[in-house]
Amino acid sequence: MSSINLPLILTLAVFVTGLVWLYDRLVLSRPRKQALEAVEQQFARADLKNGAQRKAYEEAREAAGREPVWVEYSKSFFPVLALVFVLRSFIAEPFQIPSGSMEPTLEIGDFIVVNKFTYGIRLPVLNTEVIPVNDPERGEVMVFFPPHQPDTYFIKRVIGLPGDTVTYSDHQLTINGEPVPQEVVEVNRSAPNPYRVVKETLGDNTYTVRKHLTPGRYSRHGSWTVPEGHYFMMGDNRDGSFDSRGWDELNGDPNKNFSFVPESEIVGKAFAIWMHWDSLFSVPSFERAGTIH
Repeated sequence: MSSINLPLILTLAVFVTGLVWLYDRLVLSRPRKQALEAVEQQFARADLKNGAQRKAYEEAREAAGREPVWVEYSKSFFPVLALVFVLRSFIAEPFQIPSGSMEPTLEIGDFIVVNKFTYGIRLPVLNTEVIPVNDPERGEVMVFFPPHQPDTYFIKRVIGLPGDTVTYSDHQLTINGEPVPQEVVEVNRSAPNPYRVVKETLGDNTYTVRKHLTPGRYSRHGSWTVPEGHYFMMGDNRDGSFDSRGWDELNGDPNKNFSFVPESEIVGKAFAIWMHWDSLFSVPSFERAGTIH
C-alpha cells in the first residue's frame, strides 16, 4: 500500500495550525481587542440607526478585528485536522488495496477500514504502544510495516504467533505439527494460471485462499519458528503474495531475520470493506461492502 507518510504529514499539519491558533490567542489577538475597544469608544455616541453611521461603524469593526490570512486559515483548519488526527490515529483508518496478494479476500481497488485500537493504543508516527489491548490472533487480517520496507504499509493474514512453528509444504499449512483444515470450494482450470479456491480454518477464523494447481516457489516447502514479539504473515493469494515466506531473501544483515513482523510495526486490524473503486474514471461500487473474514 502507499508509502507516503500520511501520519507524519497529518501530525505536522495539526502541530503547525494548533501552534498558530495558540500564538494568535495569546499574542496576536490582543491588539485586535484593543482596536475593537477603540472603535466602540469612537462610536459610543453615534446614531447607529443612521444608515451611513451604521455602515461606518461596521466597516471600522471589521477592519479592527481582521485576522491575518495565515491565521484565519490555520484557525479554520485546526479543529478539522485535529478531529481527523484523533480518528485516524486512535480509532480507524482507511486504506486502498493496490495489489492482488490478498485475493480472493481483498481485490485490487477495495477500500478497507482498519481498527487502530484493537491491537493496542499507539503513538502516531512513532507507533509505540502505550496502552495494551489485544494481541493478534491466527487468521486475522493485519496491516503492518514489513521488516524489508519499514516505510510501506502491507496487509496480510496472521499465520504464526510468537513461539509457533509454521510449515508450508505443497500448499499444506501446518502449525505446531497440526495440519490446518482445508476444503476445496472452487477449481478454475481455464485461468492463465489454473487455481483452486480453498477454505481454511485457523483458530476461530475461517476464510478462503487461492492456490495455483502447481505450487509456486514459496508454496513448495518451508519451515519457520516465530520468535517472541513477532508474527508470521501470509497473503491469501498463496502463489501471488510476497510475504514472510520470502522476505528474508532481501536480508543484508546476518544478525536480523526479515521473515517476521515485529510487534512494534503493527498498524491495526483490517475489519471491513466499505467501497470498491477500480480507477479514477470508473464508478465506485458498494457491492463488496462488508466484514473481512
